[in-house]
Amino acid sequence: MRKLNDAIDRFCALHPKLAIPGLMRYIVGANAVLYVLSLFAGAGTLNFLALDISRVLHGELWRLITYVLLPTNGSIWLIISLVFYYWLGETLERMWGSAKFTFYYVGGTLLTALGLLAAYLIDGVHTSLWGAYYVNMAMFFAYALSFPDAMVLLLFIPIKMKWLALLDAALFAADIFRAAAAGAWGIALMPIIAMLNLFIFFSPDFRRRADQVLYRARPQAVQFRKAVREQQKQKGYNHKCSVCGRTDTDYPDLQFRYCSKCAGYHCYCQDHIFNHTHFTE
Repeated sequence: MRKLNDAIDRFCALHPKLAIPGLMRYIVGANAVLYVLSLFAGAGTLNFLALDISRVLHGELWRLITYVLLPTNGSIWLIISLVFYYWLGETLERMWGSAKFTFYYVGGTLLTALGLLAAYLIDGVHTSLWGAYYVNMAMFFAYALSFPDAMVLLLFIPIKMKWLALLDAALFAADIFRAAAAGAWGIALMPIIAMLNLFIFFSPDFRRRADQVLYRARPQAVQFRKAVREQQKQKGYNHKCSVCGRTDTDYPDLQFRYCSKCAGYHCYCQDHIFNHTHFTE
């Protein structure tokens, strides 16, 4: 996964002309326009844009892309969802750059179509897909992984993105297990395929987090945390610089780090972490 992720980064860097700057503006604008059109002409007039695998297999290839332009709800909820996903997309585009964000969004669009194809071939599911639900969910999880402590309002209640993402992930997993339990393996596989871009883009991050969990479970790390807690109880501070003696209690704005090259556990302030003589015993 890491090599594939690096290859995507190189591809995006070498082909900036494939980017669609402000992609979410076009997606959101198309959703709004098509919703207004459906009010006058009826939702059925937009069926030629929906993702229908049987139609795609008969040559209607535009459906692989155009289904994400279709609104899936109306009135105030449409406005809220469009504003929310516009905000997510614009933030990710500023962080990644237009080329990488375009690759992520379009890749998710095609992977969703591939997932529906799997459901069609395995379970014989014959249905039309409207809207970018899986694509938007992949975008939401990407934002939550990048900014886990960002605050959003859920029914006017402030909540961090990481907790909202965990809730959505649990509901997502429940849907997959229900489909698998019912023997609908194609339907269970569909959301997994649709989310592959998330796993590819964030595979290094997943690996890093797994390594952190394993590291924290090591006996040495457990012993270190225990020693730090005992020190805090005895001395009344969390960190003390081994060079200048300043503590986080007296100087709460200072940053403190432990030196990995020193023997034992020795803490240093930001002024001495790279400017001290290492302890050898």
